[in-house]
Amino acid sequence: MILETYPDRDLMMLGLANIIAGQLGEFLRRDGKATLSVPGGTTPGPIFDTLSGVDLDWANVAVLLNDERWVPESSERSNTRLVRERLIRGRAAQARLLPLYAPAESPEEMLPALEDGIRPHLPISVLLLGMGTDMHTASLFPGADRLEEALSSHAPILLPMRAEAAGEPRVTLTAPVLRGAFNTHLLITGAEKRAALDRAMTLTSIEAPVRAILDLATVHWAE
Repeated sequence: MILETYPDRDLMMLGLANIIAGQLGEFLRRDGKATLSVPGGTTPGPIFDTLSGVDLDWANVAVLLNDERWVPESSERSNTRLVRERLIRGRAAQARLLPLYAPAESPEEMLPALEDGIRPHLPISVLLLGMGTDMHTASLFPGADRLEEALSSHAPILLPMRAEAAGEPRVTLTAPVLRGAFNTHLLITGAEKRAALDRAMTLTSIEAPVRAILDLATVHWAE
């Protein structure tokens, strides 16, 4: 794990957006395509705002959420909705947003089709993750019903996940997909999450799921 600390959040968001843009640009120049995986929630919003204005070959970038609540995009709880509003606009409007939700009562019904849409865009070129104070990342929650399966080296691309802390059923990228990314960044803010990060280093990935990716990550932190 590499830990980068910043004097304030604004500098961190701008600096990390520039790093991500640079790494995407390297993949586009070398391979002609790139895959960016991002978290939901409001914390990465300023990064999305900056990236949306960067001059990249966005038509050849696939954007994929780390995880999604099993709700339609019309819901205020939808991560897809937030990413479309903050990232898939401006110059980045040409990017391809890969779905993690499809109309159905439960995620189990749609997982094969969703995985088929993701598979051609793996491995992930640049992975941006967040972390909760409970040390979850993506929808890998401590105590979740299929956490052990999702952490297995033989896990499929996606798994449905249900946990008390998660609210709705979720769909999440599994640990092998996250660990397969070429560049991994973990974004955290505040003293409470820094303390959770330090604690995670002493625990197993079952106790602290973020532990599954920490050895491969650059952690970006500001108070």
